[in-house]
Amino acid sequence: MNGDHEAHPNSGDIKAPLLPSHRQIQRSPSSHFTLKTIFTPNNFYILLGPLLCAVICVCVKLDGQATSRNMLGVLAWVFAWWLTEAVPMPITSMAPLFLFPLFGISSADTVAHSYMDDVIALVLGSFILALAVEHYNIHKRLALNITILFCGEPMNPPLLLLGICGTTAFVSMWMHNVAAAVIMMPVATGILQNLPEVPLQSTLVRKYCKAVVLGVIYSAAVGGMSTLTGTGVNLILVGMWKTYFPEANPISFSTWFCFGFPLALVIFVALWAILCLFYCSRGSGPALSEYLDKANLKRELDMLGPMAFAEKMVLAVFGMLIALWMTRSITDDIPGWGALFNDRAGDGTASVRAGFAIADGVRTSGLADDLSKALDFLEAAPYLAIAPIVCLISAIITEFTSNNATTTLVLPLLIQIAKTMHVHPLLLMVPGAIGAQFSFLLPTGTPSNIVGFTTGHIEIQDMIKTGLPLKIAGIAALAFLMPTLGAYVFGTDGDVQ
Repeated sequence: MNGDHEAHPNSGDIKAPLLPSHRQIQRSPSSHFTLKTIFTPNNFYILLGPLLCAVICVCVKLDGQATSRNMLGVLAWVFAWWLTEAVPMPITSMAPLFLFPLFGISSADTVAHSYMDDVIALVLGSFILALAVEHYNIHKRLALNITILFCGEPMNPPLLLLGICGTTAFVSMWMHNVAAAVIMMPVATGILQNLPEVPLQSTLVRKYCKAVVLGVIYSAAVGGMSTLTGTGVNLILVGMWKTYFPEANPISFSTWFCFGFPLALVIFVALWAILCLFYCSRGSGPALSEYLDKANLKRELDMLGPMAFAEKMVLAVFGMLIALWMTRSITDDIPGWGALFNDRAGDGTASVRAGFAIADGVRTSGLADDLSKALDFLEAAPYLAIAPIVCLISAIITEFTSNNATTTLVLPLLIQIAKTMHVHPLLLMVPGAIGAQFSFLLPTGTPSNIVGFTTGHIEIQDMIKTGLPLKIAGIAALAFLMPTLGAYVFGTDGDVQ
């Protein structure tokens, strides 16, 4: 064997080199492969955030402090990552922890305090509860009970749809709307499993399947509006209210419920009417009755047997949580159990901690004051015209980004607009936050929509067909209730300290 012999990598020659020779490296296409792995769309999106931030910090000139310009650059960075999902969402949410001190916006201690607000554990607890419900198969038992209770005899499709949507909305009131959709979608599909497969379905059955899936995802969103636990958006609103107006009366669970529940109820009725109009034709009852027979459903329920101890305990914990959430703070004159802890027990969620940090940065950096200078013309505008417009703007933005991100961006600006108009800030903040939850048109609007879209029963045109009138109905309901019921509940006639 001469010294220039090159053993094949797979040969048994023990003298074969462990590393390839120089000529092998030259022949290898690995360098081309490396370039392809570096220049990818995702890597471009990762760089897009810092590039936008650098361009704004270098080129944009604002009249206020330098920190306001830096805050605008950081906002562009964070929202670029949010929109493109270039990096995992938790990393994006933690970005203000190192960006704010780096750009001189605020100290690390101040930012960290925003992340450790007293609202940390609420949605985490609701997700744990959702996992327990699914683990012990409570959702299947719930599906059979709902169908038996509401299907009617003879079969009444609108009544069954009302039962499915109403149950979903109720569950969503007490846990995050995404968790509620995750729990209730197997319930809905469990009901639909009694129907023929998609290729064998008649037009009436196919339309009713669409109505059930759309009803679950939209009811989860509507039910979440009624309580602080239903969605992170409501808690972002509460957190920003406390951040910007620390001396004002806080928004408690019961206070929000007094406004959110009637609003959600009106929108829910509109949702049910829209679904019945579009998807429950006159002949759908006879078409479904042969598949959803009460006797067969009762036999399936009997096969599950009596409720196990674990199932009963999960339901007991669920009921206890509802009672505790409702009674933490009852009225100004009647304190709830929160008074036992000197009001150290609060309402909130971990999923919105980045929103609190960004809101605080927008305020302290002076960026909100600079942006509000362009809004002086709104001072003479009537509130009845501004509130629906604010809700509409949020409702449009939220279709293209997360509702939490929309709320985080819009609310600080609405606070400044309210100061310019000399109106109570909540008269604009509440429409902005509620409008951010009207993500009814696209699957990407909220994870709840994706849960329904992946079932294969609905398409984008179905969401647009149903979501557009529902969005219009929601804006109309909010435009009427906010200056009437909202003004009474939130006490917007008084001054904000």
